[in-house]
Amino acid sequence: MNGAAVSATLAYWVHDLDPVAFRFPEGWPLSGVHWYGLSYAAGFLVAALLLAHWRRRALAPVRDAVDESALITAIMVGVVLGGRLGHVLLYARAEFLADPLMLFRVWQGGMASHGGFLGVLLAGAWFARTRRVPFLAVGDLVCALAPAGILFGRLANFVNAELVGRTSTVPWAVIFPREGPEPRHPSQLYEAIGEGFLPLLWMWWRYPKRLPPGQVAGEFLLLYAVARFVSEWFRSPDDGYILGMTAGQFWTLPLALGGLYLILRARAGAKDVAR
Repeated sequence: MNGAAVSATLAYWVHDLDPVAFRFPEGWPLSGVHWYGLSYAAGFLVAALLLAHWRRRALAPVRDAVDESALITAIMVGVVLGGRLGHVLLYARAEFLADPLMLFRVWQGGMASHGGFLGVLLAGAWFARTRRVPFLAVGDLVCALAPAGILFGRLANFVNAELVGRTSTVPWAVIFPREGPEPRHPSQLYEAIGEGFLPLLWMWWRYPKRLPPGQVAGEFLLLYAVARFVSEWFRSPDDGYILGMTAGQFWTLPLALGGLYLILRARAGAKDVAR
């Protein structure tokens, strides 16, 4: 039985989720509150709760509630600015040139995780410098908090019916009407699990172990890179190819190399201390 025949015998779920969680009355400046915005709020809320929990256990490199709120604020700014600018520079240059104001319509979606990582890196460096705490210690903490935001962000991608998967006849495939009648992999959910949920569990287990500085950050970057690289095989390559890889896979390679470097550096430092 060929793929078309299999597709015809299965009743695939048709995506009909509303990207707006609840709508405001007519005449209001905004149409309503989008799930995309709520996903960011949920990610930051979970990060704040984890930060408070680890600070109570004397694991987080912050000294008081002021520094705690400053770190969360820095992460928020880094994620939003870095993610949006990364999306425009890497994937939406033509759209930006045609409509520059799209840069500010973040509630409609369009955030690049690679740009978000760079934004958070710069925010963490700023926080470490101004608070006079070790950069790697801050990096470990930020990377331990990051998976929650990625998890909710990928779920929002699914609700928005964006970043859809390749066509498929697997029983759990989904039809995204804007992309045509063909069933597709729900790749956003694969990414939510691989890039968000599993790393979150790993960070919850690893961060309290007082590992060498940089170890946790390296492990997160490597886990994320592997999950993203694999999930790209199920995701529609809307952004084209670079050197035979999808754009997402190509821009993930520096994260993998950075993760490996931090892990090796942390282990080498631990051996030096043991001597």
